[in-house]
Order: sequence, then structure tokens, then C-alpha cells
Amino acid sequence: MKILRSQARNKDQEQEVLTWITQVLGEPLPNGAYEDILKDGVVLCKLINKLSPGSVKKIQERGTNFQLMENIQRFQAAIKKYGVPEEEIFQTADLFERRNIPQVTLCLYALGRITQKHPEWTGPQLGPKMADKNERTFTEEQLRAHNAELNLQMGFNKGASQAGLGSFGNTRHM
Repeated sequence: MKILRSQARNKDQEQEVLTWITQVLGEPLPNGAYEDILKDGVVLCKLINKLSPGSVKKIQERGTNFQLMENIQRFQAAIKKYGVPEEEIFQTADLFERRNIPQVTLCLYALGRITQKHPEWTGPQLGPKMADKNERTFTEEQLRAHNAELNLQMGFNKGASQAGLGSFGNTRHM
């Protein structure tokens, strides 16, 4: 399996994510680099518990690497249940081993976007507004009127054809 190199990091997006997390939690985040703040999964678990109370029952505040990685896995399971598409969820190693930090950012943007589908969440938003459903209804008369029109893609072009062209297979005389 070919390992894809991760895309470049965007410091502005990372800062926007941290600002959003701070607003959601209502408390300042620890100082440090973006990936260090999120690495142990504690902040992520608190985040999903604010968005959807009770999502993560047990948060390991400190412990072995394995115990801290469990925080990340609990967060991933909770956001999947919350509605974040699986293909947008980062792998544990992407964050814990710093393999693909941009994927972590992408995942948190996806989480921020999905909050818009939860009317019970009235807190801060992250990322662009999701499109609303734009359903159109047509009357039977409007649908029939369309059927009467000949579409130019159907090959009708005012009788134009290549019949009688007579040049197929002939060489061009200059």
C-alpha cells in the first residue's frame, strides 16, 4: 500500500480550530503547539462532550501512551456516532505520532460542519454554512412542455448531415 504524503499544514486553519474549541469549551486551552494541545485526546473528548453531552464516558487525564490513545479512539467513535463521515475522521497515529496533522484539522472542520445538522447545538460554528435542501416541484404541465422540446443533443440540427460530402477516404488536393 502506497503511503500518501500529507498535505501542507495551514496555521490559520489550525488557529481557527483552536479558537472554536476554546469558544465551545468556554475555557482557555493549555499553551503549546497545536498538535501538542490535542495529542492526548483530553481536549477532544471534552469538545465532543460539550457538543453531545455524555458521548465519552471516561477521559484519561494522564497515563501511559496507550491510555491516552484510548481518548483519541473514544473521540473518534463519538464523532462518528455524531455524524462525521468515516472518511473524514483521522487515524489515531495521524495525531498521536504526528503523521498527518492536516487530516486532524480537516476532521475537526468536518465536526464543526456537522454541528449545523444538530438543532440542539446553538453554540459557535466552525467552517462554512452547509447548504440547505433546495427541492423543486414541477407541475405535470411543465414536465409535458419539456418533453415537446427537441433537445439539440439528440442529434437534430435542422437537417444538417454529412451525407453527400463525398470526401471520406479521399486525399486532400492542394
